[in-house]
Amino acid sequence: MLAVEKKKKYTIDDYMMLEEGAPFQLINYDLIMSPSTVPLHQVISRRIFTTISNFLEEKNDHGFLVCAPMDVKFDEGNVMQPDILYIGEERISELVTDIRIEGAPDIIIEILSPSTAIYDLRQKKDIYEKYGVKEYIIIDPVSQNADLHALRDGVYYLHQKAQENEFLNSIILPGFSINLSKLFK
Repeated sequence: MLAVEKKKKYTIDDYMMLEEGAPFQLINYDLIMSPSTVPLHQVISRRIFTTISNFLEEKNDHGFLVCAPMDVKFDEGNVMQPDILYIGEERISELVTDIRIEGAPDIIIEILSPSTAIYDLRQKKDIYEKYGVKEYIIIDPVSQNADLHALRDGVYYLHQKAQENEFLNSIILPGFSINLSKLFK
């Protein structure tokens, strides 16, 4: 097990030496520790995951849908654990390995927490954009809203901002939407 000491840059090799389940992500060559999430975060995550899972089953979609913790390696200095991710069936064999995801999922959903919001809104968003995550959804339990950022010509644009009693509509999964009033109840 790696004893976390302060050093200038960490790599995936350092990250892989951490004990399994250690509460870290590797963001821009820095090991970022996160406390466990609050109960509301977990409830929202479960509701979103269940909603997507039910949709995929109804559509007979055999894509890869998982929730945290699941390592996603973007490069030697960036290994994230998004709250929820989806990879279309046609890309599963390209990205899913025995130990982690290697590359950009089609959809990443992050639920903001006070301790990690700055990373989700800035650094992680920049990395997701750089490596081509097609749809990045940010859920804000405090403001009770959600933003869907979509990739166009390699750059994110705000495709939709949904408020607490509106629906957030996916681009990657046509016909799928999240009812925010049920999400935040």
